[in-house]
Amino acid sequence: MAVHEQTERDPLLEEALGHGGPIVVFDKVNLSFDEKVILREVSFTLQTGHTKIFLGASGAGKSTILRLMLGLLKPDAGEIFVNGERVDNMSEDQLMLVRADLGMVFQEGALFDSLTVRENVGYKLYEELHWPLDQADARVEETLGFIGLGEFLHRMPSELSGGQRRRVAIARAMAAKPRILLYDEPTTGLDPITALTVDEEIIKLRDLEGVSSILVTHQLRDAFFVAEHTARRHGNELAFDRAEGRKADEAEFIMLKEGRISFEGNASELREVAAKDPYIQAFLS
Repeated sequence: MAVHEQTERDPLLEEALGHGGPIVVFDKVNLSFDEKVILREVSFTLQTGHTKIFLGASGAGKSTILRLMLGLLKPDAGEIFVNGERVDNMSEDQLMLVRADLGMVFQEGALFDSLTVRENVGYKLYEELHWPLDQADARVEETLGFIGLGEFLHRMPSELSGGQRRRVAIARAMAAKPRILLYDEPTTGLDPITALTVDEEIIKLRDLEGVSSILVTHQLRDAFFVAEHTARRHGNELAFDRAEGRKADEAEFIMLKEGRISFEGNASELREVAAKDPYIQAFLS
């Protein structure tokens, strides 16, 4: 499916949509509900294998970004591209193809209580994509092994801890091998130690599987951990090290304020700006 062409398109947008360009592009996106402005002239790009972390007060428009990417909302103006495809003017049938390459992790995990862990993780493979049963089962086992819950295959969600439920939700989102994962407050309500296990799964998927990710969160500890750490394999051991050099710039923060982007940059730049910007300073304190 070709990208829809428009005349007089911004040259920077043309460059972003070129070969090897970003996997997600928002260009001057506006959205209002009645008289309330939700997003105002929002533009950003997400590079393949990188992370964008959205921060801001409640109602700032963070989760709206995810719904727009999924096509659940349509902007009033502007353009949205996912994998080079313009999604803001797609039909529902066209959006289904785009969503096949998107995985979504919700705040509460949203598992089916009546299904086993195996059935939850493989739901899309079994029910929507109609993979052969042996292939689907093998992928489910591989995915649960990746997140360290291989032995939980036949358990029910009620038998899992809060952190385990979130990790199973991540496994379900990654089972169909999407190139983009969207996380909506994935650690809210978890204690810090449990939240850390979820953060590590997000980092593993980005650094070991090459997944591009957008993280919406109020949890600053988790946001900075994801931004400032990288996953590496040392033989059979997995380590989470401090990200350095170019790797430290691959996770960027976007701060939304009253529907606008008030800051975009890496963790170090965010801390520097916080010293001068009362809004950011208050949010980080």
